[in-house]
Amino acid sequence: MTSEINCENIKSCIILCGGQSRRMGRDKGSMIIQDKPMIKHILYTLNHIIDEAIIVLNNQERIERYCEFINPQEYSYTITFLEDMIKNKGPMPGIMTGLENIKSEYALVLPCDSPYVSKKYVQTIFSEIDNEHQAIVPYHDIDNKLKTSEPLHSVYNKNIIPEIEELLENDVLHIKGLIEKIDAKFILIDNKKIEKKEFKNLNRPEDI
Repeated sequence: MTSEINCENIKSCIILCGGQSRRMGRDKGSMIIQDKPMIKHILYTLNHIIDEAIIVLNNQERIERYCEFINPQEYSYTITFLEDMIKNKGPMPGIMTGLENIKSEYALVLPCDSPYVSKKYVQTIFSEIDNEHQAIVPYHDIDNKLKTSEPLHSVYNKNIIPEIEELLENDVLHIKGLIEKIDAKFILIDNKKIEKKEFKNLNRPEDI
C-alpha cells in the first residue's frame, strides 16, 4: 500500500479470530478444512478484491501461531495482525480494534469460521456502500430485518467507533444493539444477488 492511494478507493476487511471456540473445542481459524486452515479459505477468496486485511486475535501467542501458516506473499493485499484491545467481550471490541486501524473509511467484517464466503458476495456488499449509511447489513427475513440480520458479514464505517465505545462502557455486547444505533442499509439475502450459503458457520465438530 502507498500513501498515493486515495483512501476512498481502498477496500478493507476485518477478520475476527478472537472467539474462544468453546463449542468447537479448538481454535477454529487454524482448523484444517479441505486441506488448509479455515481462515485461508477466506484469505484466498479476498485475493484481487481488497487492498488490506486486518486479522484480529485475542492474544500475542495466537498471533504468532497464525503468522506461522499465513504467508503474506500469497495474497494481493496487505495483512496486519492485531491483538484485540478488549478481551472476552465478544466480537464488538474486535470490530472496533479493526476499524481503528483501517486505512479506508469502511471495512467488511467477516468471522474466521465462514469459509464459504464467495468473491461475488464480497464484491456485492462493497458495491452497496454509499455516503448515506454507516453500515451495509444483509438480512434473511423482510418482516424481521434486525432479528435475522448478519452483523458479522457486514460493512461498517469507522465513524461508528464512538457508538461502540459507549455500548462497551455500558456492557452492551450484542452487535444488533449497535446496528439499532447507527444508520444501516439492509440488503435482503435473496439467493440471487446474495446466497444463503455464504453465511454458513462452522461452530461445532459436527458442522465440518
